[in-house]
Amino acid sequence: MTERGNVYVDMVGDLFHPGHVALLRAARAFGERLIVGVLSDDDVAAYKRKPIMTLAERVVVIEACRYVDVVLPNAPYRVTSEFLDRHGIDVVVHGDDLTADALKEVFGPVAAAGKLRLVRYTADVSTTELIRRCRAASPASGGTTIS
Repeated sequence: MTERGNVYVDMVGDLFHPGHVALLRAARAFGERLIVGVLSDDDVAAYKRKPIMTLAERVVVIEACRYVDVVLPNAPYRVTSEFLDRHGIDVVVHGDDLTADALKEVFGPVAAAGKLRLVRYTADVSTTELIRRCRAASPASGGTTIS
């Protein structure tokens, strides 16, 4: 599976969890160096919800992952060929959970150039699921006190 060169993944990385690690491990296998773009709070809020962790917090946690070589804060929502050229990126990796419309919107030119690789999405854990668990565990919803 190893291709040569620089691999790029973009992510939110909120409440960093085993699904994120699995994505980064799988992406790293496609090349020699993994560059991770971390999306801004505003960009994320425009299509899902505002992250719980700040951009700076997310960057620090992602930088600590052993599969990651470089982190680019405030990565663009739409990945262009110009962005790949500017950062010397050879291939882009993303989870296979994207709809066809989202794939075209975010990675259209990259996919058309044959530089996009999709890896299996880890469905067992997600940030949304972690938030649900926290809410379920809160005393207000009859759960136990978190201390």
